[in-house]
Amino acid sequence: MDINLPDVKAEVEAAFAKYEAALVSNDVDALQSLFWDSPLTIRYGIGENLYGYDEIGAFRAARSPVGLARTISRTVITTFGRDFATASTLFQRETAQGKVGRQMQSWARTPKGWRVVAAHVSMIETP
Repeated sequence: MDINLPDVKAEVEAAFAKYEAALVSNDVDALQSLFWDSPLTIRYGIGENLYGYDEIGAFRAARSPVGLARTISRTVITTFGRDFATASTLFQRETAQGKVGRQMQSWARTPKGWRVVAAHVSMIETP
């Protein structure tokens, strides 16, 4: 298996950047378009467990847009072959002093492009 093929890694980095921009601007439609449209998609959030594309979309639509700005660091994107990747990053928010957020996503190439198929977000005390 080929790890981090340059062209594939660039595609996933672009999809990840699009996700990040949509997240901090609360562009719900763009965020939802980056998730795999399937009941098998899972997103575990800081305070919610979401099963399926519809639950994820409903959460995004109902969430407050306040306090979404963040700074990311230590982002690691790894591609496996041409159709699967992981993206991991740390984040800090002004609204969560003393804590560091952790985000991991599994991305898969679908007929509609790269989509998040599973995600996990959590926060811990800053080490």
